Amino acid sequence: MRALLPRTLRGQIIALIVVALAIAQALTLWLFVDQRALAVRSALAIEAADRAGSTARLLEDAPQDLRSEILQAASSSLVRFTIGQTPLVSSEAGNAPNWIERRIRAVFATDDPRTIRVDLHTDQPRPPPRAGPVPGAGQMHGMGQMRPPPGQPPVSATALDLSIALADGSWLNVTSRFRDPPYQWVWSEALPFALTAGFLAVVLWFALSRLTGPLRRLAAAADRLGRGEDVEPIAATGPEEMSRLAVSFNEMQARLDRFVRERTQLLGALGHDLRSPLTALRVRAEMVDEEETRERMVATIEEMREMVEATLSFSRGMAMNEPVETVELQTFLSDLAGELIETGHDVTTAAIADAELRLRPLSMRRALRNLIENAVRYGKRATISAAAENGSAVIKIEDEGAGIAGDQLDRVFEPFVRLETSRSRETGGVGLGLSIARTAILAHGGGIALENRPTGGLRVTVTLPLATSA
Repeated sequence: MRALLPRTLRGQIIALIVVALAIAQALTLWLFVDQRALAVRSALAIEAADRAGSTARLLEDAPQDLRSEILQAASSSLVRFTIGQTPLVSSEAGNAPNWIERRIRAVFATDDPRTIRVDLHTDQPRPPPRAGPVPGAGQMHGMGQMRPPPGQPPVSATALDLSIALADGSWLNVTSRFRDPPYQWVWSEALPFALTAGFLAVVLWFALSRLTGPLRRLAAAADRLGRGEDVEPIAATGPEEMSRLAVSFNEMQARLDRFVRERTQLLGALGHDLRSPLTALRVRAEMVDEEETRERMVATIEEMREMVEATLSFSRGMAMNEPVETVELQTFLSDLAGELIETGHDVTTAAIADAELRLRPLSMRRALRNLIENAVRYGKRATISAAAENGSAVIKIEDEGAGIAGDQLDRVFEPFVRLETSRSRETGGVGLGLSIARTAILAHGGGIALENRPTGGLRVTVTLPLATSA
């Protein structure tokens, strides 16, 4: 069912309303057809009752030798008149609305006490009873033709049986059987329904645009915000709920932007202000006479200085001042790999998909460079590949090192966490490289994950959203 509905909210609402309109129209036509069948049955019953009453009165007024001709003239393909000594309708079988008997009795005198028995029921068509003479047999072929064709299911019929007592003690028996009128849809109603549904769909299309238009703009703005792009405030248009939603989104965006900027500025200012004290400490350390103590102090100060520089790099990675650009994935990764190869890194490229990304080139280049340099440092060489999957670019960086313990795969993204225990700045850094890379990637609306390869080494998977037209 879900696959048959349109994908958009506007299309689904229009489809559901048109379907509801079609169901209502079908119910209306069904009720109309049912009322039509009831009207046809009532008309036939009235016609048979009127004819029966008139025939009974005529038989009583006419000579005996004319009765056969009267019965033959009154009978037709749907109504059969016979005279017998016993009533066709027994006293227990009478089952019909009272208005049929009253209509027949109205033909006679008001105080006429004669017995009139009426039985109205629905059954399968059957040939008329063979008892007694069959006047007008040539005109009664229609009653036999009410049998269904061989091999076809029986057709329901309405049977009206009348027994009217005559003055000489005999009974006028009337048998009337007619098929229920078939259900015939009034196809002339299809054109008005189509015009109504079309007009309603057009009106709903434009009316719902006031609702879906702001929603589409909000979705596009949220997508750009998730990628880290600068988003202009959304115009508060459309219904009141949509206007309030746009205002809330604008306020949320402003709060997020203010929060990130304040934390980034605080972190950058802290790192910058630590430079001067460290420089002063370095000068004083150089004045220490004992060589071993001096070297240890200088090494410690250098480590602190590198941590400050790394902190500044981390804050720059969090900053969002760089404009967002559309870049070709193949060109971007090939150029980055070429730069690393020129600086002596063992880097190779595999298949790279032809796709476009919306990102901050310098920030993303810094993040991927950190990942590739880590792969070369700990895994000897790095292989870069990329594919486009489900609206995202999946970049994989694989090395041939020893990998990382499973319980440490998430912990390495924490700031200042080093799995290398030598404390050497040349081999272990200060533990901010992966944190900087992850911060930049998440700011682009992407994700990063680490896993150990079955054949050995580590695989870093970076997912970034592809450029869209929104």
